[in-house]
Amino acid sequence: MEYQETSDMKITDSEVLLESNDRKKKNEEIVESKEASLKTVWKSTHTAPKNMSRKRPRGELNGVNVSIPEPVNPPFQMSIRKPAPYSDELDAELERERSDYTTRITYKMAKSGKVSRPIRVYADGIYDLFHQGHARQLMQAKNVFPNVYLLVGVCSDELTHSKKGRTVMTDFERYEAVRNCRYVDEVVREAPWELDDDFLNKHKIDFVAHDEIPYGTDDCQDVYAGLKAKGMFVATERTEGVSTSDIVARIVRDYDIYVRRNLARGYSAKELNVSFLNEKKFRLQNKMVELKDKGKRVMENIGEKKVDMIQKWEEKSRDFIDAFLLLFGREGRLSHIWNESKGRLMQALSPPSSPGRDSSPTSSTSYDRDEAESPPPKTGRYDFSPLPANNLRDNNILNNDYSDDDNDDEDDERQSK
Repeated sequence: MEYQETSDMKITDSEVLLESNDRKKKNEEIVESKEASLKTVWKSTHTAPKNMSRKRPRGELNGVNVSIPEPVNPPFQMSIRKPAPYSDELDAELERERSDYTTRITYKMAKSGKVSRPIRVYADGIYDLFHQGHARQLMQAKNVFPNVYLLVGVCSDELTHSKKGRTVMTDFERYEAVRNCRYVDEVVREAPWELDDDFLNKHKIDFVAHDEIPYGTDDCQDVYAGLKAKGMFVATERTEGVSTSDIVARIVRDYDIYVRRNLARGYSAKELNVSFLNEKKFRLQNKMVELKDKGKRVMENIGEKKVDMIQKWEEKSRDFIDAFLLLFGREGRLSHIWNESKGRLMQALSPPSSPGRDSSPTSSTSYDRDEAESPPPKTGRYDFSPLPANNLRDNNILNNDYSDDDNDDEDDERQSK
């Protein structure tokens, strides 16, 4: 079947062409309306009106109402993409040249947000041991006006030590800490203690941000008094409960803890300016803490197995008690060993017993010799103790002699009669 053009088909093609042109125009209008709405939303986010609607801007696409998403990308800020440049670097110089400083921007103009260029706000300080109080102060300075370009001045070590005292961090470390804060657009190194017109004009500063407390020196009571009189001063609030002095006081208060911490991490006593005895003391304390922690971990691990351990202990406790009594009880092995040793010791220390009397002449002779060799016992004045066997024998002999004499006399008398 061959294809043939008809007038109806040509009309249809032309209608399609017109319809596509109309759709293209509508799309262009939608794009333009989107751009306009994005600009409106951007202005609303930076002017911060009092009665801000939470509804998204809406557009029309082919007769259908659609919501236009709010912009996500903020205005051009170098601090978002990379560290803030120093004031003598090319990026900062280009931004300073683009800024029209011929027109004076008042506080009212800056608050309204109807300014053709970014408002250059300057904040200065020492920023030693950069903490959240510093970051909050810079955040307040960044948001004091819509579309703020924030410059931060950091004083050098020489100026700070002469005016305020010794710092923990060096000036280079403080510069680097500040330039990596997300709110900072530019860092001014070796910032002056007091701001004069030449410094303000050089950096095209519109306003100076600091807390309202007067900051006095030897020459004046408040270094920001002139800026306040000119209307170039904006106040920020201090963060209570945190400061560099508080952090230093905390370190000094817990000096031993931090010394032990650094010793455990490999620092030498010389690097920490610690004596030999203190080093040994701190290392011993570290060991004690480690043992304490290990014991705590062991007890935590044992906690789950405590019931099983108690049961096992109850099962074996009887065996332990029997073994203990068998060894240390009254009838235990140690008692037997002690009694045997005691008996042997007494036998070794006591003298041998005297032998009994024997009828043989040899035994009597030896017995007499022993009696002669042994010293006579001491007796009292009246000794009624029984006589020894030898004395009894002698007495018997004497008695026998006397009795024989008596018998002879009696016989003689009888014969005479």
